[in-house]
Amino acid sequence: MDETPEDITERSSLTAHELRVVLSRLRGRLQEVTGAHDLTPAQTSVLGRLAGGAASAGDLAAVERVRPQSMAATLAALDRHGLLRRDPDPGDGRRQLISLSDAGGALVQGQAQARAEWLAGEIQERWTRAERGTVREALALLDRLTPA
Repeated sequence: MDETPEDITERSSLTAHELRVVLSRLRGRLQEVTGAHDLTPAQTSVLGRLAGGAASAGDLAAVERVRPQSMAATLAALDRHGLLRRDPDPGDGRRQLISLSDAGGALVQGQAQARAEWLAGEIQERWTRAERGTVREALALLDRLTPA
């Protein structure tokens, strides 16, 4: 039986909705696993970005798509937790480069390890070998949605 474009659109829309719901729940569960209840999602996102290297507050605001004032508040909160380091930009003395402090790096690393261990354990415990194979196949399909 051939599907009409309307059927495909309806089914694709339903699949997209279900995927968003599952990903949102999984993201929430991964946040619970890390125990970072005192950090906001914005703060966690900034820490993740800084794990890739130092950046200015303006650069962080741009990539996070927030106003500079909002980024300043996020950075101030992370500073209060002792998770950031600020150094003068060698190329522009008026700017500061923000990076993770030792405590910030340890927190990010610990959270990443906790999430990875929890997820691997849940996959092993909850899914059969065949189901794990199905998920790997689905991940290959989902990967095609993202640019390389």
